[in-house]
Amino acid sequence: MSEKRRDNRNRILREGEYQRTDGRYRFRYIDEEGKEKNVYSWRLDKNDPMPKGKKRELSLREKEKQIEADLFDHIVTNGGNYTVLDRQRIDKVRLSDAKAWLIKLQQVDGRGYSSIHSIRGVLRPAFQMAVDDDLIRKNPFGFELASVIVNDSVTREAITRKQERDLLKFIREDTHFGKYYDAIYILFHTGLRISEFCRLTIPDIEFGEMRIKVNHQLQRTSQMQYVIQEPKTESGVRYVPMTEEVAMCFRRIIANREAPKVEPMVDGYIRFLCLDKNDMPKVALHWKKYMEHIIEKYNKIYRIQMPKVTPHVCRHTFCSNMAKSGMNPKTLQYIMGHSDISVTLNTYTHVNFDDAKEELHRVANS
Repeated sequence: MSEKRRDNRNRILREGEYQRTDGRYRFRYIDEEGKEKNVYSWRLDKNDPMPKGKKRELSLREKEKQIEADLFDHIVTNGGNYTVLDRQRIDKVRLSDAKAWLIKLQQVDGRGYSSIHSIRGVLRPAFQMAVDDDLIRKNPFGFELASVIVNDSVTREAITRKQERDLLKFIREDTHFGKYYDAIYILFHTGLRISEFCRLTIPDIEFGEMRIKVNHQLQRTSQMQYVIQEPKTESGVRYVPMTEEVAMCFRRIIANREAPKVEPMVDGYIRFLCLDKNDMPKVALHWKKYMEHIIEKYNKIYRIQMPKVTPHVCRHTFCSNMAKSGMNPKTLQYIMGHSDISVTLNTYTHVNFDDAKEELHRVANS
């Protein structure tokens, strides 16, 4: 009978187990595809101490139990070598990793709750598919988002017509912020998403047809990479009509646009309307900050305070104004690029007694 193999502590090693000369243990096995695989650990048993200076890890026999269970349940080893979250192998992503990553998105990268909700909405079904395909055992994104990050989203209410007029007048007459008047006027009077506005190039403004061609959005990632994105739905591709006042704003923006040393190109697109000091296209964050500073200055001057106004508030205000003016909901849905009419109809909830009174008199006298 052959001598049983032992480790340096005289413990009998099982089939497939081996201890190297440096003291590290190895377990060799055959995976689902018939390929030879190896796993390593500095400890044979979970009760063994970790060698000084070595990062704590599962013992070899704990890893063996996981492999045995995976082979029994036909779980693909190593997650099929798929990677996510900064090239981390999919089977290595734990619940704590998923939570920590989403927390980083909010606290470090400055992403809003709604954006993170959308990101998690893509990842959770993707990981569930990995579970269903036996690549992993458990979905690390299967938790309630509100239990991990702060829901800092607020209801974006439209501002009144008077507030809009007062704000635009203030911007136009301000010596510093006046340079942003045309763009903000356009946002208030077209209903464009800020990412759609940032994506606009000079050829997209079709003055002959008095319309704006909208078919993509411009985004900048947390790694400061500029990307052109397709609309989420087919409804996002559209032509937005423009008034003469809006057309005049676009003409001034184009006339005042300083030619960059080199025209920036993003995914094949050039001649963006608004460029920053680095000759790159301005993105949503630029306009959000401009408007924050504008409102801050306005409220320091006037006793009657202006509520928070963001680019999305401009869009929502336009939609509400058109709804209150009696625009056909289906027409408004097209202009806004809403895929669902219920989204458009929700703007009709932002009416008050004066709106109802005005509408009653309009119908009665028609």
